[in-house]
Amino acid sequence: MIMAGWKPTWLEALNTQKFFIPCSYHENSRKNEKNICCIDCCTSICPHCVSLHRTHRLLQVRRYVYHDVVRLEDLEKLINCSNVQSYTINSSKVVFLKKRPQNRQFKGSGNICTSCDRCLQEPYIHCSLGCKVDYILRYQNDLSPYLRPCKTLQLSPDFFIPHDSTDEEAYETTHSTLIEGEESMTSSDSDNLSMPPMEFVKKKRSGLYICGRSASSRFSHEDIMSSTMSKRKGTPRRSPLC
Repeated sequence: MIMAGWKPTWLEALNTQKFFIPCSYHENSRKNEKNICCIDCCTSICPHCVSLHRTHRLLQVRRYVYHDVVRLEDLEKLINCSNVQSYTINSSKVVFLKKRPQNRQFKGSGNICTSCDRCLQEPYIHCSLGCKVDYILRYQNDLSPYLRPCKTLQLSPDFFIPHDSTDEEAYETTHSTLIEGEESMTSSDSDNLSMPPMEFVKKKRSGLYICGRSASSRFSHEDIMSSTMSKRKGTPRRSPLC
């Protein structure tokens, strides 16, 4: 038995849940804003959470003029949205979820919202879904005639669901990126395994890089230093004293 003044939990979630805030479960991921309402769990989720709610009814929430809106086509599957003023965004009709009270009271002829006195176009009398729900509960005290059975509700096909790239980035760094001083080994390098590794010596002041073998190489440290000194000018001579 449905009690008077009863509202479904998903409708309460649309009114109380916070959207377009970072998801605490995916705080280190990109595109982690909560812009989806799971109708079955009655909570807001981000695109990274969709994999855990694939079999649930999902309703995408959009942002328009700093307010939460939902496509009229999607919301109509859950509740009758007649007499709620809609707006066109990207060729889709949307309706506001919550009240938008005006600071100044409307003066003049025309339609005004039944709950927040906002000026509306004809023939609308509610500026948001929340205003209509409040109006019905105030005068009829029963929402059941306006609720619609909805077994499946999926996101639009163009909705972008990002994939966590943590594992992919780790794989790329470990296997695909060559680290300085390392090279991948091929079959032709198997004969050269006995050769000592190369090392780089950097002269701080001259900025000269010398490529040589390790200590077991035929080039000694003195040879390297002598080759460096040979590129310098001769020893400066002092002028004779007068």
